[in-house]
Amino acid sequence: MTKSSLKRLIPSTLIGLLAVTLSIGTATADSVNLTPDHFPIDPTDMDRSLQSPVTSYAEPLERVQESVVAVYTLKKVSGRRSIDPREEMLRRFFGVPLDPNSPGTQEEEQTLPAGQGSGVIISTDGYILTNNHVISDRSGKTVDEVWVTLNDGEEYQAEIIGHDERTDVAVIKIDVENLPAAVLADSDNLKIGDVVFAIGNPMGVGKTITMGIVSATGRDLGILGNQGYESFIQTDAAINMGNSGGALVDAWGRLVGINTAIISRSGGNIGIGFAVPIKMARSIAISLVTTGEVRRGLLGISPGRIDSALAESFGLPTTEGAIVNQVTEDLPASKAGVEVGDIILQINGQRIKDADHLRLVVAGYQPGTEVELSILRDGEAMTLTVTLADFDDPYGTGISGVSEILPGVDAEVLTGEIRNEFGIPDNLTGVLVSNVRNDSPHSRVLARGVVILRVNGQDVTSVNDVRSALKPGINRLYVFHRGNFGFIAVRLQ
Repeated sequence: MTKSSLKRLIPSTLIGLLAVTLSIGTATADSVNLTPDHFPIDPTDMDRSLQSPVTSYAEPLERVQESVVAVYTLKKVSGRRSIDPREEMLRRFFGVPLDPNSPGTQEEEQTLPAGQGSGVIISTDGYILTNNHVISDRSGKTVDEVWVTLNDGEEYQAEIIGHDERTDVAVIKIDVENLPAAVLADSDNLKIGDVVFAIGNPMGVGKTITMGIVSATGRDLGILGNQGYESFIQTDAAINMGNSGGALVDAWGRLVGINTAIISRSGGNIGIGFAVPIKMARSIAISLVTTGEVRRGLLGISPGRIDSALAESFGLPTTEGAIVNQVTEDLPASKAGVEVGDIILQINGQRIKDADHLRLVVAGYQPGTEVELSILRDGEAMTLTVTLADFDDPYGTGISGVSEILPGVDAEVLTGEIRNEFGIPDNLTGVLVSNVRNDSPHSRVLARGVVILRVNGQDVTSVNDVRSALKPGINRLYVFHRGNFGFIAVRLQ
């Protein structure tokens, strides 16, 4: 199966030939000051020398399984019921519809199970890592209640500290002290063939441990969408529904990943499971705990992969690095002097493997961070200093790069990456329609991929420009879509 066909098949729940459990949501948190002791990483690499046969992993797993918890979620549902017991009986058992306007009915709110999953305690004071989709309902909205069951059977209601749909990572917290926290390893040290264990609460049967190896690292499947950040650990350790948010641990019992998704023809394990590397999850957790959100750096380029033929044409000894295909004006790379055709080899001394790796590395820095790019230009090595912009507010307007401009219509500013994805010419300036909900009153005239160039005769280059130019009543939009220019009219109440 190709990567493009994989993207078409992956849903947010188990559908067709492929089973992947994911959804989205938002959350906020109060500012929290973390000490250096929070979420520490053990940097020691494992001893991989062949020794006498291992007969049991009971000792290291005994310690870490205390840190893995079951997570249950609840959602409040409102409805109406008849206060006449006879009418209510007819509705419940015979399907007779209830008249919502009848004076004999009243509003009723029920709390129903929304889902179940797993989590991992990462600090003794109650912070727990899990998946964003574990604490979201099927529509992607945050659930109303989250409950955690510890290894000793005690249950506690958890607070949602924050969650990030772009990595499918979430942090929740229970108000309990002296908890058994997992030891975090450096997931960058993982090698294909390393023994790993998946620990979680599959199918709600209770704490379960399965064994396998690391099948691959750095997997980018596209299951988190175009704006997702993926570098999954792939494993054949059995992962099933309910394992989401649970622990992937190494042979020393240290946490190396958070189990997130599976590929399956049946909905059950077939040996293709994926986990978010703990180094990435830890970085997200720190941002969520301290600020309640995740801010990511932005270069302002469209990077491309270097194949063997391209490497030969540029006189490169390897295919490592990322080639700059486009540079967006007035963004950091452009201001620093980056040019089309530059080969980015390192950022702050970190070697860049390919275009996807470049995107992950840049996103790992906070906006405003000054970084050094090591590049090759026409065979000459150069170093450029770049101050990164904010991925969600590239031009510093104070308005998020992705924002609602009309009811049910989201838009974002044009970047090199977006231009490359949608085939938008470099000489066009405008705002891209990134999403149109089905229930939007504008869904018949606007669609994802439309570029708004002018609103009521005014040029627009940011979400803020569009909002400022719109007015109550009828509005005239000049747009570009699939190679064509034209005018459309939208009415704003």
